Amino acid sequence: MKHYVIIGNGTAAVGCIEGIRLHDTDGKITVVSAENRPVYCRPLISYYLEGKTDLKKMNYRSESFYDDNGCTVLYGRSAEAIDPEKKTVTLDDKSTLNYDSLCIATGSSAFVPPFDGLDTFENKFSFMTVDDTLALEGAINKDSRVLIVGAGLIGLKCAEGLRDRVSSITVCDLADKVLSSILDDESAALVQKHLEANGIRFMLGDSAQRFEKNIAFMKSGSEVGFDVLVLAVGVRPNVSLLKDIGGEVNRGIITDNSMQTSIDSIYAAGDCCESYDTSFGGRRILAILPNAYMQGKCAGENMAGQSADFDNAIPMNSIGFFGLHVMTAGSYFSGDGCEVYEDKSEGKIKKLFSKDNRLTGFILINDIERAGIYTSLIREQTPLDTIDYDSIKKSPSLIAFGKEYRCKKLGGVI
Repeated sequence: MKHYVIIGNGTAAVGCIEGIRLHDTDGKITVVSAENRPVYCRPLISYYLEGKTDLKKMNYRSESFYDDNGCTVLYGRSAEAIDPEKKTVTLDDKSTLNYDSLCIATGSSAFVPPFDGLDTFENKFSFMTVDDTLALEGAINKDSRVLIVGAGLIGLKCAEGLRDRVSSITVCDLADKVLSSILDDESAALVQKHLEANGIRFMLGDSAQRFEKNIAFMKSGSEVGFDVLVLAVGVRPNVSLLKDIGGEVNRGIITDNSMQTSIDSIYAAGDCCESYDTSFGGRRILAILPNAYMQGKCAGENMAGQSADFDNAIPMNSIGFFGLHVMTAGSYFSGDGCEVYEDKSEGKIKKLFSKDNRLTGFILINDIERAGIYTSLIREQTPLDTIDYDSIKKSPSLIAFGKEYRCKKLGGVI
C-alpha cells in the first residue's frame, strides 16, 4: 500500500487528494498542515471582515472531507526538510514521515520589506490567512486609522473588508496605479475612482520609507499617522524545501506538465510552483485558486500511477470592489502585432487582445457577462478564423462557434 504525503493544506492539497482517490482508494494519505484548521477558501477572508460570511461557510470542503477520503491531517505541523534518498520528510517536531510519493503544496508567504523602524510598532499585520484576519479584527475599532502598504489584490480586498469597521483607510504603493500587475492605466483609473468614491484614500507613486511608532514617513516627504498597519506589498513562493535538496527552482518550483519536479517521486502544485501558461507561451507562477486545484489534481493522479497532464493553464482574476466587477485573463499587451478590440461606456470597459489568430487576453470591468467564452478561447487557443469573432467581440455567444463546436462542448445535436 502506497503512502502519499502532501505538504500543505490549501486548494492544491484538496486537488491532490481527490486526484489520488480517483485511482487509488486504499493508499494512505498524510497531510501536513501548518494552519490549525481544515482547508478553507482564502479569497473569502475579506468577506469575513465585512460580515458577509463566517468561518464555517468559508470551508472549501465539507467537515467530513478528510475522513471520507481516508486522510490523516497533522495540524499545526510544518515540514523542515526532505530526504529524497530515504524518501522521508522531517517535521518541526523532529518526527519523520516516510513517503512513496510526495506533493509540495506549500503556497506562498507575505513579503515584508525591511522598513526602517517597523519593529517600533506592534499593530502590524499581513492579510493572507484566517489567522491574519482574526488578529487584524482584534486590533481594529470604529476609531482606527488604517494604513495599507500595497495597492494590489490583497491590499485592496483588505481595504474593502475594513471600510465599514474603521475610521479611515489610506493605501499607498510605489506603483503609480492600483492593481498594477493586472490592469492597464485606463482600467486602473476607473477602479481607483470607484474605490475613492467608497472612502478609500490613495497615495500612489509613494510608499513608506521608515516608521516611528504610529507615523509613516513617506518617500514623498509627507507623513501619515495610523493606528493599524497592514503590509500587503507582495508574496514569495515557499520553495525552500525543494531548493535545499537541489531541486530545480526559479521564482517558483519548476514542474513539467505532470507537475513532477526535477526530483523523482516529488511533485508540486499551487502558488509555490511554476507551470506552463498557454496564453504567454512560457512557464510562470499562476497563483489563482482554479489553477491550484487543477495542478493538485494532476499531481495526485500522477502520484497514483496515471499519466495526466495540465498544459492549458492561464492567469485569471475575478474580483469585485463595492459592486464593481473586474475580470482579467491571459496575457494582454499592445504592439508587436497585437490587435486590441475596445468597447467602453460609462463605468464599463471591455478590452480583448489578440495576436496570430488567437485571443491572448482580456480586461473586463462591469461587462463580464459570459466571460467564460473568452476564457475558453484563450485556454484552448482556438483559431479566431474558425469562429465568428466579430460577433463574439460584441456579444459572446456559443452560436458564433458553429454547430460542430457546440456539439462537442455541449453534447447531443444542436
